[in-house]
Amino acid sequence: MVELVSLFLAGLIAATLLPVQSEAVLVALLLSGTHPTWLLLAVATVGNVLGSMVNWGLGRFLIGFSDRRWFPLSQRQIARAGGWYRRWGHWSLLASWLPLVGDPLTLAAGMLKEPFWRFALVVTLAKGGRYAAVAWITLGTI
Repeated sequence: MVELVSLFLAGLIAATLLPVQSEAVLVALLLSGTHPTWLLLAVATVGNVLGSMVNWGLGRFLIGFSDRRWFPLSQRQIARAGGWYRRWGHWSLLASWLPLVGDPLTLAAGMLKEPFWRFALVVTLAKGGRYAAVAWITLGTI
């Protein structure tokens, strides 16, 4: 049980802007053989998607402060991100699993008011797919 909680927390924290590698925890648990692969994939995916949902929520909340001097992005940067996001749309969230790019992308989706249901669906596909690929590479099967 402790291993599953650790995997969940690693997935959750890895989806924030903090540099945590949930894949390493997943690989270690896959190789240990103590839990079914499907369970490990589900726990890692749920944790990682919930972390992305936190980013989305922060984006929705923080955009209300975009006119404040302390806000880290200028109106020009927000407009540029909005143009890019409108160009690629919600499909850009398929890149939410990528290091360095994925976490800010989920924050931007919230700032740009991506509908939550669509955000959750695309991010779940992307992150679940990434963990399935890690399991396949590690074990040769899923």
